[in-house]
Amino acid sequence: MLLIPAVAGCGSDGDDEPKNVSAKTAALGTITPGVIKVAVQPYAPYTSVQGDKIVGLDGDILAYAAKKLGLEVKPQVTDFAGMLAGVQSRRVDITIGGVAWSADRQKQGLFTDPPYYSPPAMAVRSGKTYKTVDDLKGLQLGTVEGYVWVKSIQAVPDAELHAYPDANGVFDDLGAGRVDVGFLDPLIIIAAQKERPELKIDTQYMTPPTPAQVKAKPAYEYFQPYQTGFYLPKKATKLEKAISAQIDAMYENGELEKLVKKYGGDPEQFLKPSADVATVRRGVDRPQDWTPPSIAR
Repeated sequence: MLLIPAVAGCGSDGDDEPKNVSAKTAALGTITPGVIKVAVQPYAPYTSVQGDKIVGLDGDILAYAAKKLGLEVKPQVTDFAGMLAGVQSRRVDITIGGVAWSADRQKQGLFTDPPYYSPPAMAVRSGKTYKTVDDLKGLQLGTVEGYVWVKSIQAVPDAELHAYPDANGVFDDLGAGRVDVGFLDPLIIIAAQKERPELKIDTQYMTPPTPAQVKAKPAYEYFQPYQTGFYLPKKATKLEKAISAQIDAMYENGELEKLVKKYGGDPEQFLKPSADVATVRRGVDRPQDWTPPSIAR
């Protein structure tokens, strides 16, 4: 199986803080000084836990930033809803793993600058081709509970939403023919193609809906490329700024490009923002002159 289901509590583990925590690290305001508690779900190749280490694209990005900031990473495994709830109730310091920025979510927490951008990917049965939103009308469409695509799917005329606890359910029903299209993060689909060839699925990228279509149906915005973010509690302003600064530096020094390639992604797709990335956040949770990070254009 691509993913191994696992559920555990998101509460504090009561560990003592590490010795020799610098004043600068302690000032970041984590729940336990010197430790960053991270809620994740099993979502390889973005996040999975091996021993006491988070591995995958998001895990590697956070590990790089945490090392620079002098923080020890401690994962706590849960599901997607638990990830968001753990942050919003400040039982953890942060959650990572393909979390899409949205206006609603930012009201209840803080988002870092985007560690990468995610193109609109679809898992489809081999031999089938879907290119636009109009091609989805009347189809059986799957995604994971709580993901931003839920709202988009609900707006497609005559389409039926199938929401699952994790990506495995999407792939299982797609392979069995109970679902026509699955909306998931692209690296998940690419990995499933390699690891579960018996499913006979392909990865396709949707032509994003036009501005007129989005204006008519605002929920269609999530069928466009979206910006991910690491998600933190509302009061964790110092920690958010520090991690965002590390992410921005990784665009500049080539570290992000190296990590995206490591997991089969195309840096041109993952590390260059679309035009609307800046406009949706300016004046909301970023200054009016904010420029989204990008590799060299």
